[in-house]
Amino acid sequence: MTVRLQVFVKGQVQGVGFRWWTRARALELGLVGSATNLDDGRVEVIAEGPRDACEHLLGLLAGGPGRVEFVAERWGEPRGERGFTER
Repeated sequence: MTVRLQVFVKGQVQGVGFRWWTRARALELGLVGSATNLDDGRVEVIAEGPRDACEHLLGLLAGGPGRVEFVAERWGEPRGERGFTER
């Protein structure tokens, strides 16, 4: 079953390679989507693919580079993302 996972990661996650690291993990898991720096200091991660792969990525995000303080998730229907981009 293909799903869409939207994650907001809060903490010291900008300027530490978090988006690059997230992209590498997502591609290893066969996921598509994006990792985007937000103006408030958070990183938004969108991942689409098999639910088990998305759940695995979600678990990895809590231990990513920098200092992760909080991870909020939202699940939904896939929207047809292609590739995985850093924004």
